[in-house]
Amino acid sequence: MLPSTIDESGGASPRQHLLSIIIDDRVAIDAGSLAFSCTDRQRSQIRDIVLSHTHLDHIAGLPMFIDDLFATLTEPICIHATRQMIETLERDVFNWSIYPRFSELSNHNTSVVEYREYERGGKFDVKHLKIQSVPVNHQVNASGFIISDNGGSVAISGDTAETDDFWTVCNSIRDLRAVLVECAFPNELADLASVSYHLTPARLKREIEKLENSGCPVFVINIKPMYRSQVVEQIAAARLPKVEILEVGKVYEW
Repeated sequence: MLPSTIDESGGASPRQHLLSIIIDDRVAIDAGSLAFSCTDRQRSQIRDIVLSHTHLDHIAGLPMFIDDLFATLTEPICIHATRQMIETLERDVFNWSIYPRFSELSNHNTSVVEYREYERGGKFDVKHLKIQSVPVNHQVNASGFIISDNGGSVAISGDTAETDDFWTVCNSIRDLRAVLVECAFPNELADLASVSYHLTPARLKREIEKLENSGCPVFVINIKPMYRSQVVEQIAAARLPKVEILEVGKVYEW
């Protein structure tokens, strides 16, 4: 998970305003902080970006990432998204008023951006990975993912409130190595979590109980930065087995 927030000393903070998760330095899941925090190696190799949804904290770094690479690309950047997400990006971001419509542009080598449409609930390949989209319960068209290679599978919920399909699919995966699930707000803001379709530690506990594989580790992501301390404390107090907070900048191997 890439850093996305700067602390008062100018260094990377564990707080998380934006979300980007990088797999094998080659594929990005969401692009919240992609342009701002990726390594040179990642910038040179990532040409596939898979979007869970189009809220700003998940796409903020996408225009800048494309802009940085515009002149040097020898192959297009592929944005994997649903039809509704693509329409939102073209209407509200890449519309010549907010940012150039890169899908209409080329450099001297190649077209700059290509959209690769996936269906919610469908399966598709990205580089060396097989990805299954799972519809989740958020305000907008949004997906979680089961991401697999020859070594196993990892599930990422994306942003979601209470949901059943995600856990049903997780329970069907025999080689599930880890689950990354959101928990945005503390218990005191349960009403806000409800109207914005997010989880709290209390609701997270009920969601994790739907996971039948009790040995599978669960990592919490997408904690709202203003409430991080409260959320982390409440998750610890709930004594949820096999549950950890995913650390920004740490490399995980599953």
